[in-house]
Amino acid sequence: MDVSPLPAASTLTLPDQRLADQLLTLRDCLRWATSEFHVGRLHFGHGTASAWDEAVALVLGALHLPWDVDPAVLDARLLDVERARIVALVRSRIETRTPLPYLLGEAFFAGYPFTVDERVLIPRSPIAELIEHDFAAWFPEQPPARVLDLCTGSGCIGIATALHLPTAEVDLADISPEALAVAKANITRHDVGARVRAVASDLFEGLAGQRYDLIVANPPYVDARDLATMPAEFRHEPALALGAGADGLDIVRRLLREAREHLTDEGVLIVEVGNSDAHLETAYPEVPFLWLEFERGGHGVFALTARELDDHAACFV
Repeated sequence: MDVSPLPAASTLTLPDQRLADQLLTLRDCLRWATSEFHVGRLHFGHGTASAWDEAVALVLGALHLPWDVDPAVLDARLLDVERARIVALVRSRIETRTPLPYLLGEAFFAGYPFTVDERVLIPRSPIAELIEHDFAAWFPEQPPARVLDLCTGSGCIGIATALHLPTAEVDLADISPEALAVAKANITRHDVGARVRAVASDLFEGLAGQRYDLIVANPPYVDARDLATMPAEFRHEPALALGAGADGLDIVRRLLREAREHLTDEGVLIVEVGNSDAHLETAYPEVPFLWLEFERGGHGVFALTARELDDHAACFV
């Protein structure tokens, strides 16, 4: 006799109103959303790592509740409109594979909320940990006075840096006018316009004459193979911000050639290249990339000082 388990069936075959009528409490919604996310076989890579985490983020986000809400709220009964909103978000998340931060219009980075939509990548860089520690490994006494967030997207890296370093002046640079519009909205949201500006620039082309103590870049770095096999969720993000040629280094090569001209003599360059780290090591075997380690996970972020860029300038020509 066949005793294999029956395949799980989704309740999304039911009308939204019928579902909403049966989900009375926040706890009900969390349990139901988790089950549906398991059945839907979603990919989690935009701020959560499991069906449960995704359900928590969706339900709390839909209800405008903080992550550290009192657990007593779990048994609070929800309004009809609140239950309907949660059901609609769960359905959209599963049926369209749209990443949750786009559905909510918000993502958290380095402890701060940022407005996001499909004009920009969803913030998820491990560089957040460096920001939270004020880049102290390179600036133990004096924080950097001028910082460049290159390929800024939503502006999350540069704005979070400005919030952690209240004396720093920060430029946010991006080639995409659409991304810069989002970055400007986040500058306004965090009220940092006195120290943070958004600049239209193809890498350094719009920054002539500018020098920085710290350049942080999260450029496009996905190689052709990874780009072709990415889960559906990533296809909602702007292709311009993801792919960078066969080995993922088309933008990084330019960046390494041009960065030194825009660093002070004691400056530091920090760049995320993700899974293209092996390609980078192969392309520049003589360069002493310092690969950074992160307590919360993440990889493929290197640091080079201005002096190291000088010493190995011939490699980048």
